[in-house]
Amino acid sequence: MELRLYDTLTKEKRPFVPLDANNVRMYVCGPTVYDFAHIGNARPVIVFDVLFRLLRHTYGEAHVKYVRNITDVDDKINDRAARDFPGLPLNEAIRKVTEQTGKQFHADVDALGALRPSVEPRATEHIAEMREIIERLIKGGFAYAAEDHVLFSPQAMNAANSSLPRYGALSNRSLDEMIAGARVDVAPYKKGNTDFVLWKPSKPGEPSWPSPAGIKAEGRPGWHIECSAMAWKHLGEHFDIHGGGIDLVFPHHENEVAQTCCAFHQERMANYWMHNGFLQVESEKMSKSLGNFITIHELLKDWPGEVLRLNMLKTHYRSPIDWTMKSLEESARTLDDWYRVAADVVPGEPAASVVEPLLDDLNTPLAIAALHGLRGEAAALSGSLRLLGFLAESAAQWESRKQQASGVDAGEVERLLAERTAARARKDFKESDRIRDLLAAMGVAIKDSKDGTTWEVAR
Repeated sequence: MELRLYDTLTKEKRPFVPLDANNVRMYVCGPTVYDFAHIGNARPVIVFDVLFRLLRHTYGEAHVKYVRNITDVDDKINDRAARDFPGLPLNEAIRKVTEQTGKQFHADVDALGALRPSVEPRATEHIAEMREIIERLIKGGFAYAAEDHVLFSPQAMNAANSSLPRYGALSNRSLDEMIAGARVDVAPYKKGNTDFVLWKPSKPGEPSWPSPAGIKAEGRPGWHIECSAMAWKHLGEHFDIHGGGIDLVFPHHENEVAQTCCAFHQERMANYWMHNGFLQVESEKMSKSLGNFITIHELLKDWPGEVLRLNMLKTHYRSPIDWTMKSLEESARTLDDWYRVAADVVPGEPAASVVEPLLDDLNTPLAIAALHGLRGEAAALSGSLRLLGFLAESAAQWESRKQQASGVDAGEVERLLAERTAARARKDFKESDRIRDLLAAMGVAIKDSKDGTTWEVAR
């Protein structure tokens, strides 16, 4: 069965044909490192990690390159740095914020079972590439300098008599629609309402670099040009897959397409545009004002990362997801069972019943349903789960983690079980039941069988 992916641009599911099967290339927009990543940020991390794993399984690990950037120059970073380190020069404070937040992000997504990307470029390391693209856009008549800014003109792009894509095609909007609904900066130096910033002057103390276009004042890049530059540097002018959250379709990804295609005279930037759907918490939009804003870091205090991962993958990536406590509890119980059955088994090849749904535009709900049918085939279950990024620990490590998280004293449990076994031997069933109830109150579930008594932390 061939891999088929839904392309946001063409609005259809198409067979995936890489530009070069020996060098499959994917870019996904990464974090802006100014604060803990929230659970909505975890969705593209997990979704595109599964795709990365599937591509490696299909084409070979050495033939897939995955780039996920880090945005380390941004107004939000500047604001956070000034707030958290008021006694430091702003640039030094910014460095502290980006280093700390970057480490937090890596620790969190590592816990989710996500593989590190092949390359993880930082925006501040690619200023030269940004300047090069901007100079190309000015030379081509697609951008202009005004009052120490450089702006891109969508009108100029759409007026060009060439094979360039239409600005607005990715988000399926016309320029009139974008003007009517746009939240744009009103500025006298802009030639058109939809013109967006490629470069802007830096305020005193902010990060700054020599400006392009002969501008004397130092400045810094706009957000959109950063990803165009990093994708070009590491994947080329035209590559296979570009991914991110659906909230990035407009304006970020629309502007990336415009910049890259106009700078390099390409019909496309990426052959497939993939976007994951929104995430709600208990049927409500996540927001700090509602008190339901949850970070990955906070959730990891109560749940193993694999539970969060499974909970995310139970919903198809293009559909909205409702993040609920009930669903988390169900995911935890499912993983308990999988760990008991498959964690310590030598993994076999992933089952076709699991791989085939993944090849159909990452149909993870159907793949997970197939996993439940593999309980009697432990080797196939083990291999299939590992393909999806599960079973990073042994069964004993998994159980130990649960015990630590719940605060259960394993020694005390074993002592009580010995007393219960002795009570049962002397047929003191009242005492046996009392100990069972005591263990249940401690959050311990016990199971009696002909081979003896086992226990686990109850979910």
